[in-house]
Amino acid sequence: MKKYVLLFLLVAIFDRVQAQTDALVNYNEQRLQITRIGMLTLGGWAISNMGVSGALMSNSSDSRYYFHQMNVFWNVVNVGLAGFGYYNAATADPSAFILAESIQEQHSIEKLLLLNAGLDVAYIVGGFYLLERSRRESAQAERWKGYGQSLLLQGGFLLLFDAVLYTIVQQPSSELFTLLSSVQLTPTGLGLIYRF
Repeated sequence: MKKYVLLFLLVAIFDRVQAQTDALVNYNEQRLQITRIGMLTLGGWAISNMGVSGALMSNSSDSRYYFHQMNVFWNVVNVGLAGFGYYNAATADPSAFILAESIQEQHSIEKLLLLNAGLDVAYIVGGFYLLERSRRESAQAERWKGYGQSLLLQGGFLLLFDAVLYTIVQQPSSELFTLLSSVQLTPTGLGLIYRF
């Protein structure tokens, strides 16, 4: 009889651990999917900007030329970042992350998006600065005006992108807290809570 009780307890514990493992893998799959979609969005924006501005740059003059030129330059970097981010999310194995790594990844993404949002505000401020500088300096006025307008457009898009992505990334993190609720630290060690 003791063997059956012990076997039952072991099966119940294994079932609970397996359920938590499945939930963690599902969480990581969702997090990586959000990242892939985000990087495809950023890459799509960058490629379309480069195509449109590249085509319009050859027929533009004055500040419009510099606006399109900066859009192309700016989005070369965005394509690189989007490609790198997509590759990392596409090649990551959702089952390879333990709970601590999943938490660390979640916090890293959140911090990166908040840092990016701060940089986006700096880009917008830089755009306003260049527009103001174009009003005072006549020799490079068209260049500063075009670059400033481009920075306003690119910074505005990136700020919106990072804010929306941050909001979306926050949603599945509640699943992570559910997983954490079964782990308890005690003065003597770490325990797994099993509720019937």
